[in-house]
Amino acid sequence: MSTPANTAVTGSSKLVSSILKVIEDRIIPLTQHGVSSGSKVFGAAILSRSDLTPLTVATNNERVSPLLHGEINCIQQFYTSSYPDPPSRPDPRKDCIFFATHEPCSLCLSGITWSGFSEMYFLFTYEDSRDLFSIPYDIDILESVFRVPSVTASESEEELSSRPLYNRTNKFFTAKSLADIVGGVEDDAEKGRLMREIDRVKGRYNALSETYQEGKKEGTTSSSVWR
Repeated sequence: MSTPANTAVTGSSKLVSSILKVIEDRIIPLTQHGVSSGSKVFGAAILSRSDLTPLTVATNNERVSPLLHGEINCIQQFYTSSYPDPPSRPDPRKDCIFFATHEPCSLCLSGITWSGFSEMYFLFTYEDSRDLFSIPYDIDILESVFRVPSVTASESEEELSSRPLYNRTNKFFTAKSLADIVGGVEDDAEKGRLMREIDRVKGRYNALSETYQEGKKEGTTSSSVWR
């Protein structure tokens, strides 16, 4: 099974700018409501590959179920609410792009794979989730459950820890951060503008994170200790 080369819409600038607009206009308002009721700051969107319009947008809803991470909630709504009729549903592999505000955890990586999405982007990395949001569980679970030492050769702890947590490019999907996309922009002025926009949108999550962390202190967040 091969992955598509890239989005059909030409231009990395348009791709990044369109995703940032979806974050600000659609995902952040939902997230503000979610964190105020105890859910985490993770959100997701499924976009049309042809014109980058959002088809489904959702955020974390662990107050209902610990499995309803932003990505899983978005996939569930895409299949059951947005497009419940299979013949009229956009093909996840051919017609859609998947976006996650934060690099997807092991549960969400599996959900994206099983659902057939072949192109995925994210704003914050695992390290950002750990360092900026005090949510280290994505890395912890991937390291503790899935990172198996090599059986064909002796491997030091340092070598084991240096291995990627998952394959961002594989036969099912390709995954890139928005910063990765901007890194490939040749025009320096445009690259600088896009990075400033990314940093500005990232900054809007500071207050959301503070609200969530205050909820943790007060015991009003979701009961799950995980993502």
